[in-house]
Amino acid sequence: MAVNLRRPILVGGIGLSFSLWLLQSFHDSAGTVGEFSVIGAIALGAGFWLFQKQTAKELHLPDVSQMDRETVEKAIAQTEGTISQLEAEAENHPANAPLREQLAKITTEIDRQEMHLAVTGGKSVGKSTLIQVLESNWVSQQPQKLGLQETPALFTAIDPTSPPPSRIGERSDLVLFLTNGDLTDPEYQTLQQLAASKQRAVLVLNKQDRYLPEERATVLQQLRQRMQGTLKGEDVVAIAASPTPIKVRQHQPDGSVREWMETPAPEMSAIAGRLSQILAQESQQLIWATAWRAAYALKADAKSALNEVRRDRALPVIEQYQWIAAATAFANPVPALDLLVTAAINGQLVMDLGNLYQQKFSLQQAQAIAGTMGSLMLKLGLVELTTQTVGGVLKSNAITFVAGGAVQGVSAAYLTRLAGLSLIEYFQAQEAATTSEGRPLNLDQLRETLQKVFQQNQRVAFLQGFVKQAVARLVPESPQPAIAGNEIASC
Repeated sequence: MAVNLRRPILVGGIGLSFSLWLLQSFHDSAGTVGEFSVIGAIALGAGFWLFQKQTAKELHLPDVSQMDRETVEKAIAQTEGTISQLEAEAENHPANAPLREQLAKITTEIDRQEMHLAVTGGKSVGKSTLIQVLESNWVSQQPQKLGLQETPALFTAIDPTSPPPSRIGERSDLVLFLTNGDLTDPEYQTLQQLAASKQRAVLVLNKQDRYLPEERATVLQQLRQRMQGTLKGEDVVAIAASPTPIKVRQHQPDGSVREWMETPAPEMSAIAGRLSQILAQESQQLIWATAWRAAYALKADAKSALNEVRRDRALPVIEQYQWIAAATAFANPVPALDLLVTAAINGQLVMDLGNLYQQKFSLQQAQAIAGTMGSLMLKLGLVELTTQTVGGVLKSNAITFVAGGAVQGVSAAYLTRLAGLSLIEYFQAQEAATTSEGRPLNLDQLRETLQKVFQQNQRVAFLQGFVKQAVARLVPESPQPAIAGNEIASC
């Protein structure tokens, strides 16, 4: 495979590898170059660029009470930037038009006047009844237009197409979460996720009439204590949207007793009062917060599509470099230089993948990243595990195993592939880059990514197929080697 001479790390690294090999041929002392020397070289390379904490910004929605139009417009602008980047890199991508349409809709909804309320909760908690009562007695009294919508019951059979709990009422300005008593763990976790996503919510204890009068205050206080730090105390209220009929007994003048069942009026004062107060004080901020969440979700969709495009283009680049690494290590009979070869080739891989993900690393930065990844592979034991695993697979084939550099060549290809896939996963987890400025790496996150990718690519079937493919490139089958292999196997 031809090597582009404009790739200084790749050419320099391969040249250094073969220079050290030649040096060993003339000086036996060079044979003492071992793994610790390689680690030292890698560590020295890492010293060129200090990696500090991650600088990829995570967007956090401010408190609803502090939400303003400028924050929403900034979120929309960031989303527009990600969509524009997708359009620039994949002009005919099928998601381009739908994303643009959704962005335009979000932009117009900043100034909408109607409030959207979602009513959610588990099965048989009274969602439909609550909506009916509110629409008949409370909605018409409000100065603004309101829309109430019931969500599907939570905590039932899982529908793979349904959104996760954290996205309940994502396009709603306020969520009314109903429960019939003390919170179950799924209910509590769902409320925590809503709070984490900055979704404004009110916890409603329905059917309070089932409790004795002296028990109601206790149950309500327990709910407020459990949600302390998640919801304000006043955002936990108790109602009875459809009270249970009670038996009424009336003594008549003639001494007889008349009995009948009577349904009490709904007890809605707590929820009606709290909702009226929230709408009077926070309506505009709630609408802006909904627009912010919609923009953030849309940006995530655009980023996912952009990552898909970039990954499709990055995989062939990784494959190219893994075979370069394999050929170089296979031709080099100095086992201790495997990591140095891999690190050099990975440096050029960093630059090429960085270009695809809009991360224009300098030569010095790419060297440091490659060196750091090599050091992490050593510390995590990935190099040793890879060599052992590849060696075990190769033992099943005598001709490939006795080929001097087979283990080194396949291992170098495999480690290069791991490095490339790890960089893809790492870049995809960051904010979608729309500029060409390289960012420092988060070593902890990179370490976790390396471990994750290694585990995903340790399946026996995958390794056997990879080794077979690598050997086919390194040791092409021919009539004469086949005979020799048979003779060796028969000895």
